[in-house]
Amino acid sequence: MNALPPGIDSFLQHAGWGGANIDPLPGDASFRRYFRVAEGGRKAMLMHAPPPHEDPKPFLHVAHWLHDQAMRAPQIHAEEAARGWVLLEDFGDDRMRDWLDDHPEGEGPAYEAAIDALAKLHEKPPGPFDPYDMSTYARETALFTDWYCPAMDLQVDQAGFAEAWKQALGPLVARQDPGVTVLRDYHAENLMLLAGPREQGIIDFQDALVGHRAYDVVSLLQDARRDVSQELEGRMLERYRSIASPGEQFDADYARLGAQRNAKIVGIFTRLWKRDGKDRYLSMIPRVWGAIERDLAHPALAPVAKWFDANIPAELRNTGGGKIT
Repeated sequence: MNALPPGIDSFLQHAGWGGANIDPLPGDASFRRYFRVAEGGRKAMLMHAPPPHEDPKPFLHVAHWLHDQAMRAPQIHAEEAARGWVLLEDFGDDRMRDWLDDHPEGEGPAYEAAIDALAKLHEKPPGPFDPYDMSTYARETALFTDWYCPAMDLQVDQAGFAEAWKQALGPLVARQDPGVTVLRDYHAENLMLLAGPREQGIIDFQDALVGHRAYDVVSLLQDARRDVSQELEGRMLERYRSIASPGEQFDADYARLGAQRNAKIVGIFTRLWKRDGKDRYLSMIPRVWGAIERDLAHPALAPVAKWFDANIPAELRNTGGGKIT
């Protein structure tokens, strides 16, 4: 995949970047590729997501909406969606997760800025996106029983699992109308630091839906890819409450969506290994299981906690979900 895709020079020429230097970036996606381009002192990021395997239109749809709302999404310089080309603002190399490894003293300010950006997003009317409805929640939680349980050679009550989630999430779904824009993967790996920890750019938002305000807060503070201390989680939740005034049911809904999202992630990480051969995600599963256990302790998750007690052996849960081999 070292050769440049056909049509790249023509697209850049029409975009006003003819003759730009093109530097391919590494990645593990099969069809989507990224390039850094530089011309006359300017720099930008070039994405190639060619149909039929990829479709850049959802990304463009959300990016334009976020930009219109004064959210810090990358500016789109040029696009040719039918051929999969998008030229966009280059946010640099400082991914929040990696930056914090080298600058742990910046953790508080970085998370404060990320929480403040969510509160700002939640003040705005929801975007023109599909609803995060019960059928979507159910389809996602089913990834746990579809992939993780077979990998652990567990015979479980799948119908009971679906019913337990219906009972736990039903009150939440009724409360999330009209809802807020949910970016769905809002965490330290998808936040770029533009000028220190407090100025951040958002990436990887093409799957946005309209749903509950707690979802992206959970995504940030119960991060599958990075340890977030319970002390920091608590401080950031208090910060969000003080800014957004989310209501008395927010803590219960945070636990509900934490359990829902984390169960989904365990299923997705197992699928990435079993189906796609990407075993690097397996080391993250114990961290996710720790968050699941904390979420299940909330009374709002009683039906789901009862199912886990009956179907997932204690020895697996006590070892971070068990070792998948």
